[in-house]
Formats: sequence, C-alpha cells, structure tokens
Amino acid sequence: MEKPGYGTPGPVEPNGEWSVEDRLRAQAVRNLRRRAEFRTHLVVYLLVNLMLMVIWLISAIASGAWYPWFMYPLLGWGIGLGAHAWSAYGGDEVTESRIREEMKRISGG
Repeated sequence: MEKPGYGTPGPVEPNGEWSVEDRLRAQAVRNLRRRAEFRTHLVVYLLVNLMLMVIWLISAIASGAWYPWFMYPLLGWGIGLGAHAWSAYGGDEVTESRIREEMKRISGG
C-alpha cells in the first residue's frame, strides 16, 4: 500500500473511518496551510500599505496637503487582517470534546 501524499488521508480503517493519526495529519496540514496563507496576507498588507504611505508622502510634499488618508485602508484592511490572524492562530477550534458537548446539548442529555 502506498504512503499517503501531502495533505491526504491514508487508507480507511476496516470500520470505514480514517485512523486517528491520519485525522491528526489532515488537521495539522489544514492548520499549516491556514498559517501560511496568513503570512502571505500579512506580507501583501505591509507592502501595499507601505506603497500607499510613500504615495501619500510624495503627494503631501508636492501639494502641501498633509491629511493622512492612507489611514483608512490601513485600519480597514487591518481589521480583516486581525480576523485572519485569529482564525489562523487562535480561532475557535472544533475539538472532539466540544463536538460531544454539542451533541449532548442537542439530544437534551
């Protein structure tokens, strides 16, 4: 039998489910991908906002208008970036214990 590829679950157990190790591997791969996507988002955020600040500085020197308009995209996008960071690093993870608690709550037990 072949070894599972990157991010794919391994063979199904006889009871029709993935093994615990395969489920943990799949979750770990999802977490690592989420964190890598966040880091990419962070780099783009920093580069674009740096470019906006440079444009603001150049236009402010040329025109004398020093209103910091670049703060609007900086703050607006920053809120979205913060939400992305929360989901990548500290989000509301679904765990087996929370699933069991919810099932118990739903069933009235």
